[in-house]
Amino acid sequence: MANSEIGLTSEYQRSNWIRLRTMILLRWFAIIGQLTAITVAQKLYNLQLELGLCYLAVGVSVIGNLVAIFIFPENKRLSETENFLMVMFDLLQLCFLLYLTGGLHNPFSLLVLAPVTVSASVLSLRSTLTLGLTAFLLVSGMVFYHLPLRTEMGFILRIPDLFVYGQWTAITIALVFISVYTRRITREMNSMSDALAATQMALARAQKLNDLGGVVAAAAHELGTPLATIKLASSELADDLDDRPDLQEDALLIREQADRCRDILRSMGRAGKDDLHMRYAPLVEVIREAAEPHQDRGKDIVLEEGPGPGGEFNQPQILRRPEVIHGLRNLVQNAVDFAASTVWIETIWTDDVISIRIIDDGRGFPQHLLGRIGDPFMRRRRSDADRKARPEYEGMGLGLFIAKTLLERSGAELSFANASDPFTAGHPSGERRGAVVEVVWPRSKIVADVAQAGGGLGENQPIEA
Repeated sequence: MANSEIGLTSEYQRSNWIRLRTMILLRWFAIIGQLTAITVAQKLYNLQLELGLCYLAVGVSVIGNLVAIFIFPENKRLSETENFLMVMFDLLQLCFLLYLTGGLHNPFSLLVLAPVTVSASVLSLRSTLTLGLTAFLLVSGMVFYHLPLRTEMGFILRIPDLFVYGQWTAITIALVFISVYTRRITREMNSMSDALAATQMALARAQKLNDLGGVVAAAAHELGTPLATIKLASSELADDLDDRPDLQEDALLIREQADRCRDILRSMGRAGKDDLHMRYAPLVEVIREAAEPHQDRGKDIVLEEGPGPGGEFNQPQILRRPEVIHGLRNLVQNAVDFAASTVWIETIWTDDVISIRIIDDGRGFPQHLLGRIGDPFMRRRRSDADRKARPEYEGMGLGLFIAKTLLERSGAELSFANASDPFTAGHPSGERRGAVVEVVWPRSKIVADVAQAGGGLGENQPIEA
């Protein structure tokens, strides 16, 4: 699925996450509150209410809850349409009660905001707009049309018209503001949740690939002895069967197939081995492994390495972590996507830190997005010119978020900048003028202790199930 479809699909999937039992429970709370308010208004304040119609409105909610409890299973989750109808029913029922009890003269009229807020949290934009417009129309109608609140003596309880219109204005503004605020916050949280899930999936996939390589390497090691025995025995049989050409041919075939099995296991084992060689590697080799998938995409990737001030001449051996490789790979991919012709990867190490800078000769980061780089799903719709310039790119900021999250988990600090002003013209292709991403680790976070001490590799570690 393309990234552009993730947000829409997730939105509709989340509307199916709400259980019917949750909505029923919330409605029971509303029913209890409504019955309490009606009873207190009648018994304590002696207000003359249309009790028959009020209890009818509450009774409809009770019947709806009972029907839902006895007909639908406890684990039923509501679809987008069912959720919308449930919230719309609650809105209409509440507004009918407010119509019977003074309209906007009733202080409980603020509860109209609740159904719209729920809609903004879990439903689609279309459903939220429909509910918001319905609530606005009903609240506007109650300014002029409602049954007044009367005391036992027949006096009408009402607030001045100025306050009524102020109440209407406040509710209208709140409908818009709270809906936008709730929806914005919810979408931010959902986007972060989706991106974190994608990060975990990417890391788990890299780890599984690494583990699979280790299993294959272990299998190749364990099968090496029996395959060598088979090859030796078949060779001796072939030598002893010079007078039996038909049987000699079978013995040679066995030896050939044993060699073939050895070659297959050896090639499969190249993906990874569960030995100390694969737990850490030279810094440049790890970077080269991260950049390897993007070497043949039509852009030059230039690796430059060297010690910084006070750094030792030999490059350090760093931990070969899946999150480091995958995070660097995403950064290289982003640079290759935007580069005109060349990407430079500069590596510097000192006694305290290890730094990697990835620079391209593209247009650089947009200035207004520099402070937001690393947030998931931050990209706007692509222009036609951008599609023509980079037809293969469909990013929404998720790749950079994954890279930033993975590398920060390994102890790195990331910074994003431009090598030059992206609006300055006249820079030829092949010049370091585009985006700059710098990744800096404290040496203690990334350098393997065994490699740093210069100790031996020791025995291979057994693979645990």
